[in-house]
Amino acid sequence: QVQLVESGGGLVQPGGSLRLSCVASGSSFGINVMGWYRQEPGKQREPVATISSGGRTNYQDSVKGRFTVSRDNAKNTVSLQMNSLKPEDTAIYYCNVISERAEIYWGRGTQVTVSS
Repeated sequence: QVQLVESGGGLVQPGGSLRLSCVASGSSFGINVMGWYRQEPGKQREPVATISSGGRTNYQDSVKGRFTVSRDNAKNTVSLQMNSLKPEDTAIYYCNVISERAEIYWGRGTQVTVSS
């Protein structure tokens, strides 16, 4: 069983920056993919950015050039640096981990609000 703890959400003005972090613990198995998803009220959860154990990244088109996902394999952490934030980035952001055994885990979510 993997536990994920997220931090770093909050309220920011348009054009501002936030950094989300997630620490994974509790598993004796390796972690394959780590990443971030987000969900707005009444909408489906959608992928924002993912990073493989080898460092390959994927981004949702709307965040390319503004968000950067990174990970520290030794510490089992994944981060999301979000720059040039827009009101449409407002959502609950969830940390996601897929283990080497293809088990999927979710964090509890952290609110990001972009508003003036």
